[in-house]
Amino acid sequence: MSENISSSLNQNWGDKVILVVEDVDTNKIFFDAALRKTNAKILWAKDGQEAIDMYKENNIDLVLMDLQLPIMDGYTATKEIKKLDKNVPIIAQTAHVMSGEREKCLEAGCDDYLAKPIRLQILMETLSKYLNK
Repeated sequence: MSENISSSLNQNWGDKVILVVEDVDTNKIFFDAALRKTNAKILWAKDGQEAIDMYKENNIDLVLMDLQLPIMDGYTATKEIKKLDKNVPIIAQTAHVMSGEREKCLEAGCDDYLAKPIRLQILMETLSKYLNK
């Protein structure tokens, strides 16, 4: 078991670009620390509209999408990004863990769902599912 933990934490995604859509600074710090050792290129957007604009301008391999965002929420941004590229993995991340939230995320086009507070192990395992194909 501990071997699986260390292998999922020690990823080399130097050829990957991850767009993190997050408007809360403490969450940005967590993602920055969690992803720094992976060597992935990390792009940041603070609202849904900025996420769409950045998606159009970059070759992005995966999107970590907060759902509660200013200007345009993550559900709408997810739908718009999926119109541009239905195959890009979008992983929802939200503190709202009410019943039906996961289904709402999947209906919007998200491929997976992480509940906040996000545990490092679960984050890395989830990203590995999509980036290690």
